Amino acid sequence: MSEFNLQVEENSDRLDRYLAEELPDLSRSRIQQLIEQGNVQLNNQVCTSKKINIKVGDRITLEIPEAQPLELQAEEIPLDILYEDDQIIILNKPAGLVVHPAPGHPDGTLVNALLAHCPNLPGIGGVQRPGIVHRLDKDTTGAIAIAKTDIAYQSLQAQLQAKTARREYLGVVYGAPKTESGIIDLPIGRNPQDRKKMAVIPIEKGGRSAVTHWRVLERLGNYTLVHFQLETGRTHQIRVHSTKIGHPIVGDPVYGSGRSVGVNLPGQALHAWRLKVQHPISEDVIEVTASPPQTFTTLLEVLRRRSAISS
Repeated sequence: MSEFNLQVEENSDRLDRYLAEELPDLSRSRIQQLIEQGNVQLNNQVCTSKKINIKVGDRITLEIPEAQPLELQAEEIPLDILYEDDQIIILNKPAGLVVHPAPGHPDGTLVNALLAHCPNLPGIGGVQRPGIVHRLDKDTTGAIAIAKTDIAYQSLQAQLQAKTARREYLGVVYGAPKTESGIIDLPIGRNPQDRKKMAVIPIEKGGRSAVTHWRVLERLGNYTLVHFQLETGRTHQIRVHSTKIGHPIVGDPVYGSGRSVGVNLPGQALHAWRLKVQHPISEDVIEVTASPPQTFTTLLEVLRRRSAISS
């Protein structure tokens, strides 16, 4: 359990607003939930009113209870397996599949599917995220590696940290980049205005180093097929970086432009195309290529036809 003890030094109109300002790592909705659940004391008395006014000298204690482990259930969900042995498994993840259970997504995740496929997976790398060393967003498709043993988990994690694992993506972006390639080196952190989103945040304000390499593969009028390679692996990194340089990923519901392209996409047109790692035991290089989903190839076909007509 985590505990925060605060003393009010300036008048503030509401308890929840004060706590949100003093504890920026917690969302306001999370703070309100903690208040309603009796985890906040005001002057040594439990306070369940988020709207109560506080004043200079008030003492506030906020307790954050330990997260309760999710009851993970094995589920028979089809898996597109690109590589598998007794140490690791590499899959081609479809759009719409959440990687691991979380509040709001307690089941139907990749982890639930893996538990049915790999009975010995529980406990590897953590109870709530067994075997998961990196993740893909819900609607990002493509190659993802999962550890089946503790040795594999440590090895894959070390390769990601040392930047020796190679992760390549294909993405369709709005607009036409002025150059053929580039490097985006901009730190990323939690968006202070919307805790569910990420943003470019200076390191001195909590951002973490994020580097994305990109190059143009095909120009399609006012759209471009881009090859991305991650040097780091921050949450939503490619999506945030692409938007920041003025070329958001097509179909991105969070960071995109909201413009329709006339193709029914399940989400952002971003695909983890190629993954290269070193085998944790043999040290052989394993390189897999994940075929893009039909929606991605349909989008490219439509944009190619439009580009041909307009030219």
